[in-house]
Amino acid sequence: MTVTTSTSILLVDDDPQNLYLMAEVLEAEGYQVQQATSGTAALEAIAATPPHLVLLDIMMPEMDGFEVCEQIRQNPQTATVPIIFLTALSDDDAYLKSVEVMGDDYLTKPIQLDLVLKKIQRTLRLKQLRDEAYQAQLSAQTEKMVQIQLQHQRQMTAAWKISEALAEKFYSFVPQQFLTRVAPRGLESLQVGNANESDMTILFCDIREFTAIAETQTARATFAWLNVFFESINQAVMQHQGFVDKYLGDAVMAVFDRDQHHACDAVQATAQICQALEKFNGDRHQFGLTEPIRIGIGLHSGRGLIGTVGANQRMDTTVVGDVVNTASRLEHLTKTYQCATIISEAVIEQLPTDHNFQFRWLDLVTPRGKTQSLNIYALMSGERDRAASVTTQQAPT
Repeated sequence: MTVTTSTSILLVDDDPQNLYLMAEVLEAEGYQVQQATSGTAALEAIAATPPHLVLLDIMMPEMDGFEVCEQIRQNPQTATVPIIFLTALSDDDAYLKSVEVMGDDYLTKPIQLDLVLKKIQRTLRLKQLRDEAYQAQLSAQTEKMVQIQLQHQRQMTAAWKISEALAEKFYSFVPQQFLTRVAPRGLESLQVGNANESDMTILFCDIREFTAIAETQTARATFAWLNVFFESINQAVMQHQGFVDKYLGDAVMAVFDRDQHHACDAVQATAQICQALEKFNGDRHQFGLTEPIRIGIGLHSGRGLIGTVGANQRMDTTVVGDVVNTASRLEHLTKTYQCATIISEAVIEQLPTDHNFQFRWLDLVTPRGKTQSLNIYALMSGERDRAASVTTQQAPT
């Protein structure tokens, strides 16, 4: 270790003459010297300004050098300060005690100045090497921790992106609106039997003569235009606060359950689907369709249960209730009545009094499988201009 004016040594001895002589020698070598004539004074000096090394006498009144050394080692702030004992004790017991209290070296009086100086240089140099090795190890560990943290952060970011991508794909199969109803505490709470009952309007939409159309095309060509049309249906449903529950081959089932607004939302979505159909048919030639496609839509309002069915290993989301069956039956009746839409009276009764739709009464029917008759209507022109008058043809009394 190179001696500088900042390299400090604390001399501890109860003999002033010994302190004076040793201080003269050390200062001549370029060391900065502090002095203490007792163990208590030494501990106070070390606490105030820890030195680079301590030359410590053993035989002192009140507190001997061994006790001073022990207290220095017990203090985390000074535990690594090098300590060299300078003492008149030359017996083995004293030497063993110095080792026990973790002294760095042990020199007996009368001292040999050259040996003392060499021991001081060696001890300081060893301390410097240990400190440098510790700092290098600490730096390496810190760098390693930084690399580990960066790697962990990259892994977490990648995992988060994968999780988001999986969640996005998952919501493509199971609508997020559905999950908020049956698993409000998140995906981990999703299990068979979760259900939520509420008022709702169900929309069934089916493509007419789909089998005949598919026979004239390849399966890939049919998939192409079918998904384009389904996309327009999904947009109409989502824009009016609903969600698609199922794609059933060439049919779609959608759910509207916004409190106090589900019927109006469903009728608005129906009007938009009819408009989207007109646009699609205008572009049908790019899909190899020679004739316009036709659809049937059935709407019905009532109580339904949104939930999960199946087994723990394979479950599915669904809506159960008479409202679903009736909406499906009404969609089938569009073939009989040769109209694009059939809407039950239960839907119309849920609409606000100032609604802007025009309906035409079709019949009083008892749908297949049901025992109660209901009035059915056709949506004539979708949503009308708000300035126009509202004319809903009433069912015969």
